[in-house]
Parts: sequence; C-alpha cells; structure tokens
Amino acid sequence: MSHVNKVVIEPVTRVEGHGKVTILLDEQKKVTQARLHIVEFRGFERFVQGRPFWEMPVVVQRLCGICPVSHHLAAAKAMDIVVGADKLTPTAEKMRRLMHYGQIYQSHVLHFFHLVSPDLLFGFDSDVATRNIIGVAVKFPELAVQGVMMRKFGQEVIKATAGKKIHGTGAIPGGINKNLSISERDELLKEIDQQITWSRGAVKIARDYTVEHLTELTAFGSFDSNHLSLIRADGAMDLYHGNLRAIDANGNKIFDQVDYQKYIDFIAEEVRDWSYMKFPFIKSLGPERGWYRVGPLARVNTADFIDTPEAEAARKEFAAVTKGKPNNITMAYHWARMIEVLHAIEKIRDLLNDPDLQGNDLVVTGERREQGVGLIEAPRGTLFHHYRVDKNDQVVMANLIVSTTNNNEPMNRAVERVAKDHLSGVEITEGLLNHIEVAIRAYDPCISCATHALGQMPLEVKLIDHRGNLLDQRST
Repeated sequence: MSHVNKVVIEPVTRVEGHGKVTILLDEQKKVTQARLHIVEFRGFERFVQGRPFWEMPVVVQRLCGICPVSHHLAAAKAMDIVVGADKLTPTAEKMRRLMHYGQIYQSHVLHFFHLVSPDLLFGFDSDVATRNIIGVAVKFPELAVQGVMMRKFGQEVIKATAGKKIHGTGAIPGGINKNLSISERDELLKEIDQQITWSRGAVKIARDYTVEHLTELTAFGSFDSNHLSLIRADGAMDLYHGNLRAIDANGNKIFDQVDYQKYIDFIAEEVRDWSYMKFPFIKSLGPERGWYRVGPLARVNTADFIDTPEAEAARKEFAAVTKGKPNNITMAYHWARMIEVLHAIEKIRDLLNDPDLQGNDLVVTGERREQGVGLIEAPRGTLFHHYRVDKNDQVVMANLIVSTTNNNEPMNRAVERVAKDHLSGVEITEGLLNHIEVAIRAYDPCISCATHALGQMPLEVKLIDHRGNLLDQRST
C-alpha cells in the first residue's frame, strides 16, 4: 500500500479567483503531465437570459469585483450596436476611455505591487512568511505605499466617470449618463505629475528585473505562441477600441483588421472534460496550433507602436530585447504590464485636459438590431461580449469569452513547462510549488470571471504517481 502525504498551504495564493493544479509523475518521478483545472461551474451566460438588454452593462459587472469596468464597457459596446449607436459622441467616447484607462491603471498596479512583487523582491523560493504584501510593506515601505496610492488614483478616475469605484453605472447603451465636472477634473489633475513619476519607476522596476534575470526567465514557463489583440486602424495599441489582429510566434500576421462583429468566423472554443473553462483557438489553424495569448504581452507584441511618447519609448526598449520579434517570455508579461500602466496614465493626463469631457451631448441611437458584439482590451486581455436580443427587448443569448479563458491553453503550457523543469525527480517543497503559481500569476488570471462563478474556488496542487496514488497535496 502506497504512502500518501497531505500538505495544506495557507494563506490563499496571490491570484484573483482560484483553481486546481494536478501533476502526474512516471516511475522515475519525472513529470509527465501538469494541468490547471478550473473546477467551478460557469453559469453567468444563462443568468442574464430573459433580462432587458439595457440592464446588461450593470448586471454583467457582478462577474467580478476586480475588473467590473471591463465587463461594464464591453457590454455597453455590444448594446451600442443593438441600439444602432455606431458612432458615439466625442464626450461619450472620451469619458468611457477615461474610465477604461483608470481601470487598466488600478488593476495592473494592484497585480504588480500587491500580488507579484513579493516573488520578484524576495525570490520564488523565499520564506512564505515573508513572501507576501505584508513582507513588502515591512522591507520596502515606500514601494508598498506607492502601490496603494497608484491604485487609489485609478479608482478615483473610475468613480468620477462611472459614478462608483466598483460596479458603476456610467456607461449606458448609446453613450454615458454623466460628464466630468471641472471640480472632478481638477482634483484628478492635482495628482497627475506624481502618478506619471511613479509609473516611470514601475516600468524601471519591471524592466530591470527582466533584463537582470533574462537568461533564467527566457526558459521559465516560456514557449512560442500566437498573440491576439485589438489594434487601431493605423496599427497603434488601442485598449478601448479597434479591430482584431493575430500574429504568430515570429510576428507574421495570421489575420489583421478583422471587424470584431464577425469574430465568430475567426475564433472557436473547445471544451475539455477536465475543466469548466473553455479553450479558444483561431479557426483557420485548428485547436492544436490555433491557441493564442492575450493581455499585456500580446498587446505589446501585436502593436506597431504606442501613441503616447513615454510608453512608446518603453515599448522600443522592450522590443529591442528580442530584436523586434515577438517576445514569448512568459515573465515578460510584467514588463509589458507596466508599459501599459505608463501608457494609461499618459492617456489619462491627455483626456483630463480635453474640454470634450465637459460636453453635454451624451447619448445617440439609431436603427435597432437583433444582436451586438462588444470587445475591449481588459487588463488581462481581449474580452468578448456577444448578445442576441428579441423584439421584447429581452436578452435571449449571451456568449462571453473573457481574457483568462483566452489564456487558458497558455497558462496550462506554462504550468506544464515549469513543473517539468523544476519538479521532476525532486522533493516537492512549498518553494517549488510556488514556481508553478509564479507562472500562473504572470497571466494575472481572473478565474472567477473565466468561469462566471459565484463564491470561492480554492487552489489545490496534487502530485500523483504513475499508479494513480496521491503523493502530495497542497490546498489554499
């Protein structure tokens, strides 16, 4: 009879939402398979059926308390199509953009400073009692305060545009329901120079870490992949609106400037029996070769340029590391994420100085349609919202492909690569298992969004031998 060890890890691992990792070993204790399972049922697409379409921008935010603005805006953009609002007023579009850049800013900062920095500052194998945000606050108090203040600023931008910091109501089908007052603008502008300074510093932290550890990070959970994102008509990064571009690992375009209303002709989803999260892929390549990455790494790879000067300079430095080819290093997500933080704050500064935000022309409508698709570049990557509405104004179909779902296959590959490289034939320690979590955290997964679930989903790591015996288990 085999001996079974059970180890419990606490506290909860540093991701938004949780899942389970299973690692299989052969007779020589070599890793043969590692999978990230999402074990919670996904149901939100059914919850919204039968509800009036104008509720969607508010209802779907309840998927998540971390990135509600992304769902708010994606649903609003889909409903713009339904009500025939093909072009918003300048005030409406710019207010939504300001809201979105505030969301990008606060979410990226939260992830980097609060969830990721302990690994980077203390090391993947460091003492778990120190490797957390409290440890960062003790040893690097200025950095911890900076992270808190940057996130607070992003939340204030959201409050000024959406009405509330969490689950706001600012975006409605066809536009917005409030503009930005002069007093709101001036309060935010008071802090803008400090926020830009801090953002420059955040890019430097991520850049320096990546460059200094480049050799080891190049192998850590990395692999060649396709990349997908929205892109502006001129090839610039655009986190709010654009057409779809997909490139391969060498930078060749798979498709470009695809109208996302037709996404279903280009993207399909595969179901696997061991996860409730689907596996999207590019139809023309099929499920074996067509999977792709989304999020900051993909966006920096797909963009020809960034239209804010400091972020563009940072992008060029990022691109130089791989001599202009796509960067396929999983841990480079963090550097790309901080480039987007700098881009977001530059955009926020420019928008706050735009008088269109005080305009009063807020809503447009046109010819009513039966369905609409809304896409946005959420902090974690491309977010798809697709709805069908009947003549009674009720939603009869909803399909949501969230950022973390798009990254499902890449996250699984990262987990398997790290497990094979670091856990084969050795004693499994907390530090080694944290290596797996580090790879998952690079993607900043929001698993609650991806499964559209309510409640908590613990992360479990199970180590199973070739006979199916449980050798080690750690749950959070």
